Amino acid sequence: MSFEIGLTILIFIMTMLVIFLRPGGINEAWPASIGAGIILLTGIVSYGDVIDIIDKIGGASITIIATIVMAVVLESFGFFHWAAARLAKLAKGSGYRLYWYIQLLCFLMTLLFNNDGSILITTPILILLLHNLQLKPSEQLPYLLSGALIATASSAPIGVSNIVNLIALEIVHMTLYMHTAMMFVPGTLGLLFMSTLMFIVVKKKLPKTLPASLQEDIEENFFSKNFHPLKETLSVATKHKRTKFMLKLLLFVFVVRCLIFVASYLSIPIELVAVFGSFLLLAWRWYHLRTNPLDILKKTPWHILLFAFSMYVIIYGLHNAGLTAMLVRACEPIVNQGLFQASLIMGGLVSVLSNFFNNHPALMIGTITLTEMGIDPITLKTIYLANIIGSDMGSLLLPIGTLASLIWMDILRKNRIHVSWKEYLSVSLIVIPLTTIVTLFLLFYWVQMIFT
Repeated sequence: MSFEIGLTILIFIMTMLVIFLRPGGINEAWPASIGAGIILLTGIVSYGDVIDIIDKIGGASITIIATIVMAVVLESFGFFHWAAARLAKLAKGSGYRLYWYIQLLCFLMTLLFNNDGSILITTPILILLLHNLQLKPSEQLPYLLSGALIATASSAPIGVSNIVNLIALEIVHMTLYMHTAMMFVPGTLGLLFMSTLMFIVVKKKLPKTLPASLQEDIEENFFSKNFHPLKETLSVATKHKRTKFMLKLLLFVFVVRCLIFVASYLSIPIELVAVFGSFLLLAWRWYHLRTNPLDILKKTPWHILLFAFSMYVIIYGLHNAGLTAMLVRACEPIVNQGLFQASLIMGGLVSVLSNFFNNHPALMIGTITLTEMGIDPITLKTIYLANIIGSDMGSLLLPIGTLASLIWMDILRKNRIHVSWKEYLSVSLIVIPLTTIVTLFLLFYWVQMIFT
């Protein structure tokens, strides 16, 4: 092993160790940026490489931040309180029904925004909801855990729902349209399987019925207990006006999401659509709430940009030091066994790497390795999507496998909610491996049926 690859691997391992341990609650962007800085100082990654990295991650990063801005704007309108109240009302006193509505909410929020944005939206909603329903901590945990798992895994069906997916799409030169055409059906069916399996696993811990005293006029109870600007803006709005207003907001976000796919199909930079949509939503908020748009600078998690750039610099360093060439030699015999075996093994390999080293570097390494093999386009895209399944679903076996999971755990800590590894693994060890395998099977047969 050369000195360069040894040094780069050491920097990578030390960076991931600090990210996982988070001493003193340090933000994950700091160790990543320090690791990237050392890589740049050694010259393993050149100035030209940095320009190439910015070109690859720039559009994806801007798109993700723009959609997170939309999520922050929704919070300003009181969307969290409204959504929590609607979930409680739709549940009609059934703890089982509440589980399925939470699953639907988390799935839709990831599709409308992205997995990180969905965690930032749904986790506060669920905490607010479960607190107001006065459920015991043991009864709250299944809802919080299953919601987080489905929200993170739901980034698989469409590429725009995950920053690392968008970056990888740039590497394999694949459009969002093609990603969705090949992945939406198997990915969504895999998520349905995942939700059903999770329900079977956590059913005994879910309350059969919710407190009856809270069912009467629950929406007004939520809004009276939790003041927010929208209440004054709509002159102590009626439930009908609130619902109509929130649905307009969601419709706007959905239209922006559709336009992103249209832009991808027409080869228009998707970040332009995402940024334009965010500006319009900020203007809408200013019109209704007279809120200074500059507050978004404080509320937006800009560290995600630094984290993505820094991790890619480290991965580029591993690539330049020769790790990718080593992986190509190791993986070529696997790929040559046939598409079915290659999809299962490569998807499984990325799952394992994601759980040990986080899904950002795992997917990037896997994707760069694929592009170096010189395989035909359909095989490349299928195995790439198998890697996506491993990165977005298989990575959830451990609570440190994704940035979204780390964000979720941080939100819970700030709200003094403790989730032990034992409690997490009691669900994930059963659900995640089976879901990953089933979805990989579904992907292979879907591609065979439609694209070959």
